[in-house]
Amino acid sequence: MKGVEAVADALLRYTDRQYTIPGFPITDLGELTGAELVINEKTALEYALGDSLSGKRAAVIVKNVGVNACADPLLHATVQGLISGVVLVAGDDPDAKGSQTAQDSRYYGELAALPVIEPDPTRCYAGIEAALEASEQFSRVSMVRLTPDVLAADASTNPVPRKDGKGRLSKRTWTMNGRVTAAEELYREMFSWSAASPLNHWDGEPAGAGPASGKTRIVTVHPPPEQVAGIREVRESGRTFVRDHRGVRPPLPQRPPQTMKDRGFSRTFCKCCPFLPMMNILKGRKMPVICDAGCSILGMNRPFDLGIATYGMGASIAVAARSAGIALIGDYALLHSGLNALIDVYEKRLPLLCIVMKNDCTALTGRQPASDPLPYLGWAKPVVCKSDDGWTLERELAVTDRPRTVVVEGVCPEGSSHETIAY
Repeated sequence: MKGVEAVADALLRYTDRQYTIPGFPITDLGELTGAELVINEKTALEYALGDSLSGKRAAVIVKNVGVNACADPLLHATVQGLISGVVLVAGDDPDAKGSQTAQDSRYYGELAALPVIEPDPTRCYAGIEAALEASEQFSRVSMVRLTPDVLAADASTNPVPRKDGKGRLSKRTWTMNGRVTAAEELYREMFSWSAASPLNHWDGEPAGAGPASGKTRIVTVHPPPEQVAGIREVRESGRTFVRDHRGVRPPLPQRPPQTMKDRGFSRTFCKCCPFLPMMNILKGRKMPVICDAGCSILGMNRPFDLGIATYGMGASIAVAARSAGIALIGDYALLHSGLNALIDVYEKRLPLLCIVMKNDCTALTGRQPASDPLPYLGWAKPVVCKSDDGWTLERELAVTDRPRTVVVEGVCPEGSSHETIAY
């Protein structure tokens, strides 16, 4: 069995859904798993996060440059949390044999505070399962870095038991500052996890990571195990990531996460917001939604408390298609990066109600102008209604067995500002 076959078998054993965007060196891996092809990497990760909210483990298989397209939801997931494990399988190409770049995806581990595992051919099964367990333990996406040498090598067939865990979403009562604080505390705990991981093997100099040879094997490459600080020679494929991170220490213990009660208030829609009738219908029907960036994120707060989660700009559509079934998104966010996901959802005829709040501006950041999305939505046959058209809203705000888009048009009053609710 080759490494690519071992990893494929492991992904099929330990995840419930797999997504891919082909590219060297992971094209064969995607085919061996029968992974679902997706329009782009960002949408694939958002689908996986939706699966996570639904209690399903998911894998996203991409090449190195594809990791870049995942950056926004990848970093948001660290702060917002997840439920079931999500693993981002990054196929790196250190020698640029089939890629435009030779980037080293392990640096995203540092940027997004992710657990990063780089198995050798003897640890493919244990590495994939450990990545999913870490994702659930630390409530964020895990990364498994693979290089051509590992995928082409002879691999051990040594499955390990699957041990599904459960992560946590950020508490609804935390402020954004509180969510960051809580995520940082979990990151601090990740250092102890890495140092104690049985995936690593300590046997003196030199140390090897991934396909590189060495008496010592370093598999949990981020955070780096504390034992690496005493090793002089570290061999690795690509840049000197592990060597350069020797001696990196965990962040200091964090204060308790700030709550809205601590702060004294939460934010909600403007007093004269044209979309309040729509929000009241959703609340009256107890329809949970996935919120996006912009004003739609206010659906997470009182008095509506409808939002399950939010993973960044344009993310609500794909996440909702695999979880709540209702996406709440603004016109700017739709054109920014949600349109590709909507295309993929319609191509696959996934049941989704996509509610577009069209106010022709970016109201949360200062009312900068936003382009009209309607010229680019004809293919979706959207229902377009005014925000005060209660009859149409009552009729159209419903989830069916197919994708539907409802564009709700409203005008933000001049001089309006978001309300605060005292705790």
